[in-house]
Amino acid sequence: MYSLVAYMENALLTPIEQYIIDFIIKLRIDKNLNQADIGFVIGVTQSFIANVENPKKRAKYNINHINKLADHFGLSPRDFLPPKPLF
Repeated sequence: MYSLVAYMENALLTPIEQYIIDFIIKLRIDKNLNQADIGFVIGVTQSFIANVENPKKRAKYNINHINKLADHFGLSPRDFLPPKPLF
């Protein structure tokens, strides 16, 4: 049986990182945008967004990306976070 530390060392993403990625994928789809559109908003390439959305990659959004997306879509950065802590 794995300890939590061993699990976290072997996991590609933490639950909160995956939550944020899933939130942004849903936002992108709901707004009928593609990966290049999201990349343009946050100043990265489409391939970076593809890597973020690929569950086998460790690429992820940072706080500045979330802030830019929140500003672009008229949201609060808090909207990108779950209502309660995830473990």
